[in-house]
Amino acid sequence: MEDEVKPTRKDLMEIKERIELSEQGHETLEKKRDGLIMEFMEILEESQDVRENLSDDYERAQKRIDKARALDGDVAVRGAASARAETPRITLESKNIMGVVVPQIEGSKVQKDVGERGYSLLETSARIDEAAEAYEELLDTIILAAEIETAMKKMLEEIEKTKRRVNALEFKLIPELKDAQEFIELRLEEMEREEIFRLKKIKEKKEQEEKEERAREDMFDESATEA
Repeated sequence: MEDEVKPTRKDLMEIKERIELSEQGHETLEKKRDGLIMEFMEILEESQDVRENLSDDYERAQKRIDKARALDGDVAVRGAASARAETPRITLESKNIMGVVVPQIEGSKVQKDVGERGYSLLETSARIDEAAEAYEELLDTIILAAEIETAMKKMLEEIEKTKRRVNALEFKLIPELKDAQEFIELRLEEMEREEIFRLKKIKEKKEQEEKEERAREDMFDESATEA
């Protein structure tokens, strides 16, 4: 950067302003990074709970569907599944977490009452009802897991981006600016010493010339007196 700056007081003032702005930006980004990490840790904790619930819900749904197939037969199970009256709907919105836009996924018509599933209660058993209920709960958990996992990915990307910007300021830009500031200050001090030395030489030369001029005048006066 030293090759790009001129050793002038104007450049020095500009460098100092850039350092101040960079340090303020660095502090702001550090706070953002720390805040994002805290938010991420909260989401991560929630994610761990959801993953456990997802595993439990899946296992329960599998057990219930296996039981229904074993006792009622695949035909009855498939018939109940194909009789669904309404397909669950997924709506995707967004929310803002410290400047990071993350998805907010909502499911409607996922969990239904027995009478809303479309199949005849007289032709199906309670085992099929229980399997349907378990899969509806599983789907709800899957929707929540998808929302959280996507939010985690977005948060991680923003944390990494913010960390790179913090590091770029802390380890590259600010040190380079401070090196440039030191270079200009040293160069200005050197130029000031050179100017003082030059003025001193001019003063000494002028004093010498004045001394010589006085000496010539004295010699002229003495010659005039003797004459």
